[in-house]
Amino acid sequence: MGKWQKVLFSDFLTERKNRFKPKDVVALGLKRVDKINFSAEIFISDKPTNTDMILVKKGDLLISGINAEKGAIAVYEGEKDVLASIHYSSYQFDKKKINIEYLKWFLISDTFRNLLKEQSGGGIKTELKAKHILPLQIDLPDLETQKEIVKTISSGDKNYSEFFSELTTQQTLITQLRQSILQEAVQGKLVKPARQLGGQNKNDEPASELLKRIKAEKEKVIKHGKLKKDLPNGKAGKPLPPISENEIPYQLPEGWVWCRLGETGITQTGATPPTNNSQYFGNYIPFVGPGDMSNGKMDYSNKGLSKLGIEKGRVIEKNSILMVCIGGSIGKALIIDRDVTCNQQINTVTPLANVPVEYIFIALTSPYFQK
Repeated sequence: MGKWQKVLFSDFLTERKNRFKPKDVVALGLKRVDKINFSAEIFISDKPTNTDMILVKKGDLLISGINAEKGAIAVYEGEKDVLASIHYSSYQFDKKKINIEYLKWFLISDTFRNLLKEQSGGGIKTELKAKHILPLQIDLPDLETQKEIVKTISSGDKNYSEFFSELTTQQTLITQLRQSILQEAVQGKLVKPARQLGGQNKNDEPASELLKRIKAEKEKVIKHGKLKKDLPNGKAGKPLPPISENEIPYQLPEGWVWCRLGETGITQTGATPPTNNSQYFGNYIPFVGPGDMSNGKMDYSNKGLSKLGIEKGRVIEKNSILMVCIGGSIGKALIIDRDVTCNQQINTVTPLANVPVEYIFIALTSPYFQK
């Protein structure tokens, strides 16, 4: 098994602390790191900067403070010095103590994440920096054992990649099937054939009547001061425009109607209290953002608002839909199982008149709506 010993990261890593203000960067005439992808490739650019920068020399280990756990870790091999934003940290490393490939694997492992939680007071909520890494104590094998471990992992990783490729293909086919089902659902093709042909059950309430009940229920909410009047086109109280013929892409079953999303219930956008006032934040109610939404689940634990804070925020009721409305994850959606507040990167829908939130969710995640 080789010889193992307890060491600190600082025993084999030394942070390069050179730091430059944006006004000084131009005089240096150095290019900068644009990004490190998850395959450990470093991309260099001439982009200007408005933030402080750190120095990176040939042979330095460069770690992304934001995406390290996804593999954004690399050794810079360029001949000329470069700069990187302060969202990175740069280190010289002792080749007699650490095999850099072993270290890369270690930094993306569950073992490393667990160490952060144990030794850094609950883990890292924002960025992984030198102050988090260097004090950590780990069990480190001798150099030859490190190389053997890397060799074993690399061999297994090749087999894993082949398996993952096949799994990805199958998941793609499942996703396509799901999207096809969703599309047919919102087009009314999954209801009984008799109803598609006009054989509407006389006991079924037409959707036009349901919309009237939703509108009446919404007016009550507004009257009791729980919601401001709609603001379509920026004018309070102006009704949503009727749906024109050229907007209708397909025919619906008997009893169905086309309507605006805002007619199905309460639609809102999140709001963030002033972040420079600590009185607004606490543990009274969860405050969530796009980063807390993952794989159809919500992480309610990252941040919360105080009772004072919800007066500056906006409470979204349980069984509402949250959908990201900006950035790379636009369209990502889920149903919340408790009351929350959220930031302005999220739009919300709270159905009224007992409209099943699951149906509205199907509509919002269908290919028709996403397109």
